[in-house]
Amino acid sequence: MKLFRASATLILIAVGMVARCVASSNNPPCPENDAQQTGAAVQIDPASVGDDTAWHVTLSPYLWFPGVSGTVGVFGRNASVHLGPVDVLSNFDIGLMGAAEFRKKRFVLPVDFLWVKLQADRATPFNPGVSYINAKLTQTIVTPGFGYRVIKNDKLNVDARIALRFWHLGQNLTFQPSGLFSNTSQSANWIDVVGGGKIEAAVAPKLLVTIVGDAGGGGANLDYQFVALGGFKVSKAITLQAGWRYLDIDYTTGRPFSFVHNVHQQGAIAGLTIRLK
Repeated sequence: MKLFRASATLILIAVGMVARCVASSNNPPCPENDAQQTGAAVQIDPASVGDDTAWHVTLSPYLWFPGVSGTVGVFGRNASVHLGPVDVLSNFDIGLMGAAEFRKKRFVLPVDFLWVKLQADRATPFNPGVSYINAKLTQTIVTPGFGYRVIKNDKLNVDARIALRFWHLGQNLTFQPSGLFSNTSQSANWIDVVGGGKIEAAVAPKLLVTIVGDAGGGGANLDYQFVALGGFKVSKAITLQAGWRYLDIDYTTGRPFSFVHNVHQQGAIAGLTIRLK
């Protein structure tokens, strides 16, 4: 709910800024108009205004360096996992991350993909008689969505979005000291429906700010994320971006095959956006 309120507040602020510029168009010119006259302004997407009817595609490979904190468990055996960003990097096995966006006029088709494998040494067990747990986690998240651009101009774009978030989680827990059932593995697959939005604004020549947020559930009790990015336009086709991402998931199934993944991840994110057409 906090994410929804924050997103709504940001959207209202953005709408207010646009309305103020429109209302003052007959008096002092808006800052964006001044920038256009001096040639200093940078457009978010030159194809986002006008009567353009072509499809436009952007690709955004990125790297995310999150800390991981929460509770994981399989078959009634749970452990508390706490890894900082440095710990995650040292325990990072392999990963692949990226996003793409397909747009025609005001209709937007975004998709985000994340696949990582990591290992947490000496996770804290909740079970008596267990000294520590080695936890190996495999996480795959695919989020295709549909959006509509409610505000569309060369300085500010605001999208309302709805998406399906497909989750695959694999958890392998090795209990120490070893004994009967010392190595336990289980996986889970589910789908959540999330709704939210995206705000993209040109705040200065060559500088962009992007805010993305969504929340929902379905297979999970709760599933939400928030992303804030600053961007620098290297050229018309390439924008460098960096910022922060927070992702929270609360997924639990009942016995006898209980699976627990109540984890939040947050950390720095960096990448680039490539405009193909």
